[in-house]
Amino acid sequence: MNTLTHLNHAGEAVMVDVSAKTISERIATAHAVVSMSAELFAKIQDLPKGDALACARIAGIMAAKKTSDLIPLCHPLALSKVEIQFELLAETSQIRIKAICKVSGQTGVEMEALTAVSIAALTIHDMGKAVDPSIDIGQIHLLEKTGGKSGNWSRHAK
Repeated sequence: MNTLTHLNHAGEAVMVDVSAKTISERIATAHAVVSMSAELFAKIQDLPKGDALACARIAGIMAAKKTSDLIPLCHPLALSKVEIQFELLAETSQIRIKAICKVSGQTGVEMEALTAVSIAALTIHDMGKAVDPSIDIGQIHLLEKTGGKSGNWSRHAK
């Protein structure tokens, strides 16, 4: 699959027609890393605006649900699951964010998972910028996806 599916024969942007695709369970997992000062890392759950991780979790879930409103050619999906996980890495003052999105449908949920981790990371930045304006957000990528015509894919598969 080396073609850009969101372009027609004239090179114009189009929404992909998924009507002929079989409904199947599809799951996507995405990842992001938020790096910050040790000072902010120590305060992350007790900031003046509140618990940054609790707020980021809700923001990530809400973002996944609104992906088609944010990315022009994404199909609106009735998500059956959005889970946001945080791994706190004290030795590097980093927070790893993982989003798992699930749907039974005719198209995948990769963009929803990527949107979820991105907005969760941006929410942590927003809540912590008064303590550390140099917060770095990076390593946003798809970890794996299952289901659909193209089958399963994993970043770590050999």
